[in-house]
Amino acid sequence: MRAKANSTSLNCKFFRGLGDSSRLSILEALCYGQMTVSELVEKTGLNQPNLSNHLSCLRECGLVVSNSQGRFVWYRLKDERIANLLQLASEITIETAEGIDECTRYD
Repeated sequence: MRAKANSTSLNCKFFRGLGDSSRLSILEALCYGQMTVSELVEKTGLNQPNLSNHLSCLRECGLVVSNSQGRFVWYRLKDERIANLLQLASEITIETAEGIDECTRYD
């Protein structure tokens, strides 16, 4: 029972992390491949300090990895299953958009 509770707690924490619009937009952008901070700023519309802060969080949580090439640092998803999860979530939200939009308990 303890292992299941721990797993549930970790899943809740994982999904809370994905529930932040800035972090989610970064992850969605990285689904298209590795990018530099400048490219992510352009793709997400976040300002550079905010983006860097969220990238740091995503790296610490093990969702994003980086590698330096010359004077650039490239970021990518650590696990491609994240892209699969986001694609599946998108499909589900399209199919249930009306119910999600009308739900007052998630606000």
